[in-house]
Amino acid sequence: MAFENLSDRLQMAMRRVTGKGRLNEKDIDEMMREVRLSLLEADVHFRVVKQFTKGVKEKAKGEKILKGLNPGQQVVKIVRDELEKIMGEKAVPLNVKDQGLSIIMLVGLQGAGKTTTVGKLAKFLQDKQNKNPMLVALDVYRPAAIDQLKTIGQELDMPVFEKGTDVNPVQTAKEALGFAKDHNHDVLIIDTAGRLQIDEKMMQELIDIEAAVNPDEILLTIDAMTGQDAVTTAKGFHDQLPISGAILTKLDGDTRGGAALSLRQVTQVPIKLMGLGEKLDQLEIFHPERMASRILGMGDVLTLVDKVTENIDETDMMSMMEKMMSGNFNYNDYIKQLKMIKRMGSLGGILKLIPGVGKALKNQDIDEKQLVYVEAMISSMTKEERKQPRLIEKSSSRRRRIAKGSGRKVSDVNRLIQTMQQQSKMMKQMKNMDPSKINPNNPLGSMPKQKAKKGKGKGKGRFRF
Repeated sequence: MAFENLSDRLQMAMRRVTGKGRLNEKDIDEMMREVRLSLLEADVHFRVVKQFTKGVKEKAKGEKILKGLNPGQQVVKIVRDELEKIMGEKAVPLNVKDQGLSIIMLVGLQGAGKTTTVGKLAKFLQDKQNKNPMLVALDVYRPAAIDQLKTIGQELDMPVFEKGTDVNPVQTAKEALGFAKDHNHDVLIIDTAGRLQIDEKMMQELIDIEAAVNPDEILLTIDAMTGQDAVTTAKGFHDQLPISGAILTKLDGDTRGGAALSLRQVTQVPIKLMGLGEKLDQLEIFHPERMASRILGMGDVLTLVDKVTENIDETDMMSMMEKMMSGNFNYNDYIKQLKMIKRMGSLGGILKLIPGVGKALKNQDIDEKQLVYVEAMISSMTKEERKQPRLIEKSSSRRRRIAKGSGRKVSDVNRLIQTMQQQSKMMKQMKNMDPSKINPNNPLGSMPKQKAKKGKGKGKGRFRF
């Protein structure tokens, strides 16, 4: 997962100061030494590391910090603020017009995921801003690049304008512009050709395309796994083209984080979007303040709220909560609940957005298949069994039939029953709570903690449902 090693190292460095009633300059120096090494190992540009450590040191060694209450927490806040600062402080929106045609041109080296990102961006604008995009294939050099974009267009049910590999890309771009206007498209997304490295021929072609279509946005697609090389690439493109922003791809991979932490500070090119997976709906706005919290293991509640708001209907959610609180929750409701969760993305990704949970899941194997198994078991129940969970609880023959019908073991069915019982018990306890006695630091009060069961494996736990 993105920033995992950097996150672990920074959190270890933070532990040197958190929990201490008083701090001295030696404590801060030792912490900053580890922070500096962590950033360098993450392939962050040395100038950014130097500026970052200088900023943290100056603020952390202030008299108010050293002599104030909870100095460790204040230092952590300073580190978070500085991380946010080097990544750009605030999210930078796409320059897309409310009226008329907006033209977005994607550039970048070959292998950065540019063509896939064109499709992701189109879906992002369609879903989030209700736009009607058209895709343009101008990569006439890479084998099957045009076919790849056409396949993406078919998946999204969006038109792809292309003239084959024999027509000059500049001419194709001009014709695409006229076609988009004639067919009432309000966003034109152009996929340009890349190379393994920046060369004069590629840059001249991009300059000619830019002059022909006058794009509102020129977005540089950067592979987050390239580290400091991403900064060199960005500078190379920025010297020749008016790059307006960057899209970081492959942030779901084993990236050290150097690109995200260096790009804005060194090149002044804002990171606008980030790709978090291979699916076409896995493109998100890059929020520096939220990313800083994720890196320091603080979770990302705002992104979690966004996911819930975008994927779950408020009426359905309130109806579900009422049924749970009333004690009438059954397996039909349970399956609806699972489908709501699946719409928000991978379970592991969702859980890591919750403060404190990411750290707890460090050595846990989140088995996404368990959701599929649960659906199979519930599908093997009769209509009456789904409506009345007690029918299964009282009958071993019903449990055996369900296990056989879903291809699971009876123990899996028993585990599903236990999960339902625990959920019902928890909801009853919450219903009977006195709101005035709820501890804000522990909203569930004295409710029993649920332990994750461990499965077989190389020392790793497995979350089951």
